Amino acid sequence: MNTKTATFMSVGTPAGHTAEEPVLATVLLTIALILVIALLAAAGAAKLARLDGASYPTALTRAAIAFTATLTLAAAIAAALAALR
Repeated sequence: MNTKTATFMSVGTPAGHTAEEPVLATVLLTIALILVIALLAAAGAAKLARLDGASYPTALTRAAIAFTATLTLAAAIAAALAALR
C-alpha cells in the first residue's frame, strides 16, 4: 500500500506571469486585426477608384478616407462597448 501523501500545485497563474498578460495579448491581436481590415478596405477603395478611371492621387485620397473611416468606426464600436461595461 502506498503511504505517500499527494502534493498539489496551486492552480493560479504560473510563476513570473501576471493575470493581465492574456488580456494584453487579446487587445494587441484585436488592434492588429483592425489595422489589417482597415488596410484591406483602403486597398479595395483604391482599386475600385482606379477601375473607375480615377487618377492615382484621387485613388490614394479615397483609400485614405476608407482607412480613416474604418478606424473611426472601430473606435466608435470600442467606445460603445466600453460604455456598456
